[in-house]
Amino acid sequence: MSWGTAISPELAGLRHPATIRARCANILSAVESGESPAFTVDRARLPACADVVAGVTRRRYPSLDIPYHSRWRHFEAGGVDRAKRLDRRLDSRDPAQAALARIDLAIVSVLLDAGAGANWSYFDAASGQRYARSEGLGVASFEAFGSGLFSARVDDPLRVDSSVLATIDAAALARVFQAGETNPLVGLEGRAALLRRLGTALPGRPASMFAPLLAGAGDVAAPAILATLLDRTSAIWPSGVAIGDVPMGDVWRHRHAGGDGATAGYVPFHKLSQWLAYSLFEPFERAGRRIVDREALTALPEYRNGGLLLDTGVLALVDPSYALRRHPVGSELVVEWRALTVALIDALAPLVRERLGRPDLPLACVLEGGTWAAGREIAGARRGGEAPIAVVSDGTVF
Repeated sequence: MSWGTAISPELAGLRHPATIRARCANILSAVESGESPAFTVDRARLPACADVVAGVTRRRYPSLDIPYHSRWRHFEAGGVDRAKRLDRRLDSRDPAQAALARIDLAIVSVLLDAGAGANWSYFDAASGQRYARSEGLGVASFEAFGSGLFSARVDDPLRVDSSVLATIDAAALARVFQAGETNPLVGLEGRAALLRRLGTALPGRPASMFAPLLAGAGDVAAPAILATLLDRTSAIWPSGVAIGDVPMGDVWRHRHAGGDGATAGYVPFHKLSQWLAYSLFEPFERAGRRIVDREALTALPEYRNGGLLLDTGVLALVDPSYALRRHPVGSELVVEWRALTVALIDALAPLVRERLGRPDLPLACVLEGGTWAAGREIAGARRGGEAPIAVVSDGTVF
């Protein structure tokens, strides 16, 4: 399936955030009715979970001036404002061109962002600090972008060109991430393959897909950002399923997903696409465009948010031995865990807002404050940062 290929309205429905919520709610309902062999739900634990999240949020952001959960937070690792450094290099460009550079950076960095594993780290010579996990991946990709690694033009290093991405291999990324036998990075080949697929699928530079939204007038709806991403890039994502000959990306089977017709029994997540959509809010706002309908996007169904729910008892495994095994990313247990994460973070968010006295707090800020950070802290204290359920993945989905 090539760039921009149209699909049927029925299949396109699996790209809508409303469908994500509806299918995840169906799975939650089935689990709460006792129909799951894997999980139980205890909503009575939600208030205590909200207390934990609110406490972490207040400690991290005492003024409650909470930014979006986005890739840009990782560029601030170690208290270094790398985005400001980039701003200085973009000062001479008009706002639209500067926005395209920031969008290019966000796209390539998010595609390189997935679980790094507990044994990898990155030394940042500029700050003299060593970073692990998402911060390390963020800083490494930021520095690679700034050096012109992804640009085809010597005179313009601050861009990403598809012709360059199409030739990226695992060895090149290993050099960028300082990865090797003594510093192993999980999913290195998967990340390289994802960049190559993007380079093959999109002409020119990836950020160009957003040029029409940047050139328009008025507000930009968050679902329009996500729709652009999914319309242009769905074929590059590792596919949970293909319906007919259409690769659907981060869409998986579950017996309780519900739905009708060709999409019955499928639950979409589009986790990386939504993470990227959240990460594009700031480039659009820097270009003078206001983002609206932010709440249409969902919580990110990944192991920090999902781990928070398990570690605070909102979710529990029916058989504790499940935590001792590694589960394929497409297994019903993992799909169910992800669906429950989306549905239950929606139930948790109002409680967090109430405790913070911020009823207007966007979900993207609840995540940042927030659920993701609290999940990570608890995982660090209990398991050295590892997730409560081990997922077999190539680093491009979870």
